[in-house]
Amino acid sequence: MIFAYLDLLRGSERAFFVFFGAAVTALLVGISFHEFSHAFAAERLGDPTPRYRGRLTLNPFAHLDPMGTLLLFMAGFGWGKPVPVNPNLMRGTSPKAGMATVAAAGPISNLVIAGIAGLPIKLGVVDWHTPFFAINKSPEYVKQVVATWGVSDYLGLYLGSIMIFGIILALFNLVPLWPLDGYSVAVGILPRDLSQELERLRLWGPPLLLLFLFGIPFLTGWRVNPFFDLLQPAVNGLAHLLTGVSDPNVFG
Repeated sequence: MIFAYLDLLRGSERAFFVFFGAAVTALLVGISFHEFSHAFAAERLGDPTPRYRGRLTLNPFAHLDPMGTLLLFMAGFGWGKPVPVNPNLMRGTSPKAGMATVAAAGPISNLVIAGIAGLPIKLGVVDWHTPFFAINKSPEYVKQVVATWGVSDYLGLYLGSIMIFGIILALFNLVPLWPLDGYSVAVGILPRDLSQELERLRLWGPPLLLLFLFGIPFLTGWRVNPFFDLLQPAVNGLAHLLTGVSDPNVFG
């Protein structure tokens, strides 16, 4: 993500500030709704813990995590402070199923926000633009691209960027490795044997996640990036679904 900022800044200050504003909006709205949705789902299931801990709120300062926020700006994915819940207080469900429901609520909220941001593009009200069109391009190329842009184009860049952040936040958090939401979702919905096996692998979650995100790309000079390779088709597919653009080519 940081490369998109720098490449846009060198080519068009206006496009840079539009994208940066979208990044801030996505950060505040995306993470706030994500964590609030966890808290809201737990509350609806009968667990008052998030409310007692001050997490049943849309105030972003109650939810932002320093490292998760930094990664969102640097790499395009991140997280907020974990919402404390007590699955034993959830009514009408088993603790694992309750945790799966609460965990799934966060990524779902990010997809809802992405859908709302993509709706004007899908309706043809604004034009579709991905912020990644500037990556590894010369400033002259960027200037040439944005030279004919109007309000609709910049609004499309703004909404498209928010949509992309929402999609990436959702998909990243659905990876079935602890401590991400996907781990709790998988433990709650998988058959008992597979669920128990995944729980036994819990301690390997953070090391594997870091290996895929930073280890392998660093060791291969960024020629091999397993997480990006897995994420790219899903992001493009969801962007197509939410915008109606036949080939959104999110990553340029």
